[in-house]
Amino acid sequence: MKYPSAWLQGASLGEAIASELRLQIISGTIKRGEVISENRIAGEFGTSRSPVREAMKTLSSEGLIQLERMGAVVMGLSLKDVEELYDVRYLIESFVQGEVFARQQPELIRQLRQIVDRMELAAKHVDPIEYSYQDLSFHERIITEANHKRILHLWKSIRPIVMTVMLITTRQVFSGGASKLRYVTDKHIRLIQEMESLDPDRIQTAVQQYFDDSRRTLHLSFPED
Repeated sequence: MKYPSAWLQGASLGEAIASELRLQIISGTIKRGEVISENRIAGEFGTSRSPVREAMKTLSSEGLIQLERMGAVVMGLSLKDVEELYDVRYLIESFVQGEVFARQQPELIRQLRQIVDRMELAAKHVDPIEYSYQDLSFHERIITEANHKRILHLWKSIRPIVMTVMLITTRQVFSGGASKLRYVTDKHIRLIQEMESLDPDRIQTAVQQYFDDSRRTLHLSFPED
């Protein structure tokens, strides 16, 4: 599995290398406990050590590797780590949806329905990369609408790992066939319906159910160590 080149538009070389290494680490292609070096990575990517150093600093800040004198030890991402990541997502989204949909949001609802339409088109064309990108866009659009600086800062800090995890879990969803894809798409449609109700209890229940179901998919994509 390669990191989608379409997702790297405008990214620096260091960011591109970090994205590919992040995917390899989270997917298990690069194993936990493995030692990686700047020279090895630079050779694999055909670049100098400078952008590799930038990439490794990023991955270290995310807790995916531990920098050592002669390179870095891969820490990986356990199922517990991913569950904690989704706990943070749940806290963010339960808050912002309650805030944003305390009032009518016809334009936002229209945009969310358009995103779901693009998800359905991606499902029809068996395109997990586009589907996962639109899935991320659906949630990110609501988060940005909240116009909450600190929440947005928190979201941006976890976004690269969330994006990578969603790519992996979406492939798991696609392996389940058309019925599984329909089920996931319908979850987003139900979220829209509950958000339109402007009922805070219904919205919170819908978000809780959405993430409870997402955690079940996580257990299929990231089995226990």
